Amino acid sequence: MSNSSDKKAAGEAINNRYYRQASFLISAGSAKQFPQEGHEVAFAGRSNAGKSSAINALCDNKSLARTSKTPGRTQLLNFFTLSEHCRLVDLPGYGFAKVAKSLKKEWDQHLAEYLQQRKSLKGLVLLMDIRHPLQEYDWQMIRWAYQSQMPVHLLLTKADK
Repeated sequence: MSNSSDKKAAGEAINNRYYRQASFLISAGSAKQFPQEGHEVAFAGRSNAGKSSAINALCDNKSLARTSKTPGRTQLLNFFTLSEHCRLVDLPGYGFAKVAKSLKKEWDQHLAEYLQQRKSLKGLVLLMDIRHPLQEYDWQMIRWAYQSQMPVHLLLTKADK
């Protein structure tokens, strides 16, 4: 093995260990319930785009984040610890959830509060079901990230469907 491939393999092993040690920290419904500041990458997207499944795949743990075939099951901001000050955040989805308009409005308020005020937020992963084009709310998230100079990655999901 060459020296560069040895370094690459070692880096991958460290990264895999890093994400495999992820654990659930807290579900928060408002800013006062958020954990102390640190470094966070949030997973956002429409309901049922696969945010929780993506976190589970990244962390190689099928039961870390709860998944469901029913849109709108993630109703709070779910924080997962990678290390003392590094976290992944599973955000409530937007779009298809069959819930009361008042509840959707409350979710939107908490989501906006998190995105606009959370100093810990260092990056955004926007998930999109490959079978459905980006909708207006997706574009709003992209524009917000651009204006906030927030790194954003677009992750296409459900290619197997």
